[in-house]
Amino acid sequence: MVETDKKRELIIEGAIKRFMHYGINKTTMNEIADDLSVSKPSLYYYFPDKSSLVLAVIVKIFSDYFEALEKDQATKTTVEECLAAFVEIRHRYFQKYYMLHLSGSSPDASLNSDSLRASFLEMKAKNEDFHAKVLQRAIDNGEIAPVDPYKIAELYLDSQAGITSLCLLHGNKELFPSKKEMKTILEKQHQLSKIFIKGLK
Repeated sequence: MVETDKKRELIIEGAIKRFMHYGINKTTMNEIADDLSVSKPSLYYYFPDKSSLVLAVIVKIFSDYFEALEKDQATKTTVEECLAAFVEIRHRYFQKYYMLHLSGSSPDASLNSDSLRASFLEMKAKNEDFHAKVLQRAIDNGEIAPVDPYKIAELYLDSQAGITSLCLLHGNKELFPSKKEMKTILEKQHQLSKIFIKGLK
């Protein structure tokens, strides 16, 4: 059983590397099998189709992301510190996995499965819940005024995502955002966090 889990994790890591380099749409299951020197039947034993592998990759990335949030939260004392750290973590993951983000608009059938959409919605809800709990703690500590933490968390994260989308929309239209564009996104997201917290006090 442990060996099976190891093999599965190895395939997921190999898929992540190829997806990061080429994007999901341009990657085939055969290429992943070749990269890992595993037989195609072996690959399909663990992942019967590309959609199931993409789903496993997304779950793995989000799992690592939430682990990073949890770890960072433990070292911060104020809501400002928490949100600033979370902005940095989100930005780091966005930069690292940008090719996966790019692939989201592709016509690849593996990206349009019901299970994948359900997983994205689940991760979005978990992210909102995580931020809501941080806000609730800030309310309990008297750092911010009483509000509905779940509604505020949703608004906050949607606004942060909007900054990213707008900066990319007005960017240089290259495959990857430039360092300047990435810096602009990060700076604006930090500014937004400060404005949010100030408005909640």
